[in-house]
Amino acid sequence: MDSVRAKVIGAGLAGCEAAWQLAERGIPVTLIDMKPDRLSPAHKIGTYCELVCSNSLRSDNIENAVGLLKEELRRMRSLIMECAEASRVPAGGALAVDRTVFSQLVTERIKAHPLIDTVTCEIEEIPNGPCVVATGPLTDGAMLESIEKAVGASLHFHDAAAPIVTKESLDLDKVFESSRYEKGSGSDYLNCPLDAEKYFRFVRELVSAETAPLHGFETPRVFEGCMPVEIMAKRGEMTLAYGPMKPVGLIDPRTGKQPFAVVQLRQDNEAGTLYNIVGFQTNLRFPEQRRVFGLIPGLENAEYVRYGVMHRNSYMDSPGKLSPVYELKTRDGLFFAGQITGVEGYVESASSGFTAGVNLARRLMGKPLIDFGSDTAIGSLGHYVSEYNGSDFQPMNVTFGIIDPIPNAPRNKRARYAAIAERALNRIDELCKEGLFDGRV
Repeated sequence: MDSVRAKVIGAGLAGCEAAWQLAERGIPVTLIDMKPDRLSPAHKIGTYCELVCSNSLRSDNIENAVGLLKEELRRMRSLIMECAEASRVPAGGALAVDRTVFSQLVTERIKAHPLIDTVTCEIEEIPNGPCVVATGPLTDGAMLESIEKAVGASLHFHDAAAPIVTKESLDLDKVFESSRYEKGSGSDYLNCPLDAEKYFRFVRELVSAETAPLHGFETPRVFEGCMPVEIMAKRGEMTLAYGPMKPVGLIDPRTGKQPFAVVQLRQDNEAGTLYNIVGFQTNLRFPEQRRVFGLIPGLENAEYVRYGVMHRNSYMDSPGKLSPVYELKTRDGLFFAGQITGVEGYVESASSGFTAGVNLARRLMGKPLIDFGSDTAIGSLGHYVSEYNGSDFQPMNVTFGIIDPIPNAPRNKRARYAAIAERALNRIDELCKEGLFDGRV
């Protein structure tokens, strides 16, 4: 086994997690990434695991599917979860990180591992031998052609990122500090309240604002989980008030009342100097972002350190091509991981890398592969991307809807989700007791 070296292509969340799990099991790894020599259109820094869209890894509550997935990964010693915890910033009931610190921590841990060699170059085809391909949704050129040759035609959709503003540029007299339902410290979010008149004016300007061109794609497919705010607003004038601008659980302490609508700003770095406009993914032209978002109380003179952007993402037509552990059915030892497989989200990508890394190591060690099963959050994602039998396969965030239901489950949704989470964590604990995640097993 000492002579066997695995390759991992791509140093995002999936690739770094896969490389780490391989190395922790005694498998030498070459981790290959084009950073910092070449950055994709969505990337800005040269370190690994850059969080492009939001700095939030979403809910930490295990009665929320992504919260359950994070807890499963924590118990199984996920590198990504360890680094996320170490770079946490206040975010109420969610896990959010300082994206620069997080990226630096992952990079340092990867480069310090004695069994991981890092190589900077651009790979143009899938290599021979044991490999995890985790090139991400921005895969293009010769590498995308190589994947299509191995797997079949790829699919695509358009994704968007939200703007980031400086705190010092905000009019703090017009905003108030509060987390929804008072979860967290109470100062985890800044809230920009709008009355009905300001809200409807904002919506009118938003739907008529000029968007940036999409490089010739006239009717782009847009992922529902990252819907640009201007597209959402066109679905109806109250859509935003029931979506990212919903005021539920927020009371303005100056009035003692719930505003008509609220724009939330979430802390984006450890120092608390940068804030992300929550749920405001957008493809508006940059001047239009300044103009339209400037109608939001508190953002009139906001300084943007990053404007919202939209970009094309590619993903594989994975059902029937990959196994539930992300291995290509026609080639043992070739695994895929991350958003290119059809999982959507930071934690979901890391979980696919975890599954692929653990199982490639076991493949090389001659041990049975671990299918986590569709009764766990981590396993349900693998079964979704490998077994979906509908006519319109699209990327999927983890949800309780893809986890096996419990027989005679409670009718109350919260109790039902709690029971599903308990069953899943019991399953993970059983695997942990077997020593499967202690390294070299």
